[in-house]
Amino acid sequence: MPVTATDALAARHGPPPEATGAPILELRNLEKRYGPVLALRPSDLAFVEGEIHAIVGENGAGKSTLIKLLTGVVRRTGGEVYWRGQPVALATPQEAIDHGINAVHQEVVLCRHLSVAANVFLGDESARFGLLRKREMNRAAQAILDDLGFQIPAEAMLGSLTIGQQQLVATARASLRGTRFLIFDEPTAYLTRAEAAQLFALIRRLKAEGVTVVYISHRMEEVFELADRVSVLRDGLLVGTRPIGETDEAELVAMMINRSLEQIYHKETIPLGAPLIEARNLSGEGFADVSLSVRAGEIVGLYGLIGAGRSEFALSLFGRNPKTAGEILWKGRPVSIDGERRAIDLGIALAPESRRDQGLALNLPIGLNLNLPVYDRLTRGLTISRTREAEHADRQIRDLQIKTPSRRTLASAMSGGNQQKIVIGKWLNHGAELFIFDEPTVGVDVGTKAEIYRLFGKLLKGGAGILLISSYLPEVYELSDTLHVFRGGRLVDSKGFRAATHEDILAQAIGV
Repeated sequence: MPVTATDALAARHGPPPEATGAPILELRNLEKRYGPVLALRPSDLAFVEGEIHAIVGENGAGKSTLIKLLTGVVRRTGGEVYWRGQPVALATPQEAIDHGINAVHQEVVLCRHLSVAANVFLGDESARFGLLRKREMNRAAQAILDDLGFQIPAEAMLGSLTIGQQQLVATARASLRGTRFLIFDEPTAYLTRAEAAQLFALIRRLKAEGVTVVYISHRMEEVFELADRVSVLRDGLLVGTRPIGETDEAELVAMMINRSLEQIYHKETIPLGAPLIEARNLSGEGFADVSLSVRAGEIVGLYGLIGAGRSEFALSLFGRNPKTAGEILWKGRPVSIDGERRAIDLGIALAPESRRDQGLALNLPIGLNLNLPVYDRLTRGLTISRTREAEHADRQIRDLQIKTPSRRTLASAMSGGNQQKIVIGKWLNHGAELFIFDEPTVGVDVGTKAEIYRLFGKLLKGGAGILLISSYLPEVYELSDTLHVFRGGRLVDSKGFRAATHEDILAQAIGV
């Protein structure tokens, strides 16, 4: 039958169930083994119909395993699952979908070469005489997107959208097929503030319609903003479940990693040295008239809303984008950074916001990624010294505590935190002195954040300087020796360590 906008919207909403407050999904003694490894220890957990239930835990705590079990990607090795009081197998993804269970994953798994509408109706296409009814599908998809509040054109190619917009398309697709149980895995990792607001509005709307939402996130402020209850996983074990009004961030962090918040944001006092880099009245595409410096041993934070000009300024320092006015000094001397090669030769390193797309060669081994900037030092003539190649890679794996069985493991197989360590390690091999970190802890858990922050301290003790760009205010607030606030492409305020409140900094960034 042809797809109509009315049918599509009806399929998305479905008949709202009566709000009984009863469990829609129960896990009893659920267990998953991979050979001798117990990925999920026997656990009991109930999800109530129409609630927002957050799941938190470090990388490796069992969250991904739980998602795979609930969506039928893998089969459990023990325990029972009950859907509305009846035992179910959840042995295949199709069985999970048939029950109304869907997931929106952190990494978008749709088809970039197809239109937004084609992705929304992927597997449910409308056709007549073997031909797709594209016009009707476009209308129906646009109606769904408009109904959800997503400002996305249905006819656009998915690959032309930002990662955040692609995530919203995946959410629109998942909300179809009579979904009654929807899992979000780190959904805001690549969303702008406006996109995140659209997503939160949808999640609250789904809850009002009786849909159960499982929300998995490393961002505690989102958990407390959205969730009714929160469950904590640690080392594959369900540590506990709390009503959101009966817990706080400190308790959840302690349950997750047995560390306090003070230990995570621990900041040592390191003597500051001479300026490494100075920008004087620097202007370029997306920013204007910015003056600041970064000294040896110093973390300089850049805070602002998405599009405020922070990243554009940093990319100009790195030579990726040309400056249009002003000057740059490196160790007191004027320099022309007319390309990335020049920046690298000076000793400037960039760990970009999208480490998967811009910071790593995912289909290559960890060792090769670590050595990419220094292969000229590892060769004699046309021959690479395999011994020196292994020594350089193994040293960074050891010193940075990269969790991998071998330097030959592909970078794509690593967790987000370990991928970030690989990006840092390759520049340590090179001998960089100024590190530009753009959103360094996106998509990593609090334990890995603590490891990255300790690594910052190690860099600073070695005489390096750090330019830290982050949209996560607690991060730049707790770590920066000097914090600069950007708004509308300009530097609007500068503060010393903890010299202003969160509210004051946010007000400057927003302009109120």
